[in-house]
Amino acid sequence: MSEDSFGLVPPPFQPEAALIGLRRSLRDLGLAERGAGFELRGKRVLELAAEESVVRARIARRLMLTPEWDTLILKGAADTRKLVDEVKKRLARWERED
Repeated sequence: MSEDSFGLVPPPFQPEAALIGLRRSLRDLGLAERGAGFELRGKRVLELAAEESVVRARIARRLMLTPEWDTLILKGAADTRKLVDEVKKRLARWERED
């Protein structure tokens, strides 16, 4: 056992519970929830799907009607925070581009 772990084991990742928190955070950023995805000004920018032990997220590279997607696999709470931070960065960039 590593000395850095101090005998603590992180709780198992629960994709369904993570989706609830992610949806709330994304709505707080001003995105509109439509089914399994989120839109900004009528354009799909993010899609989320829970799988067995992970959440699969697809995030648009640019704000377009038919975007190119980046796929992220969320395996823990740190990954969900990184996704929210990435969405914030892209929203700011898309606002500057308009």
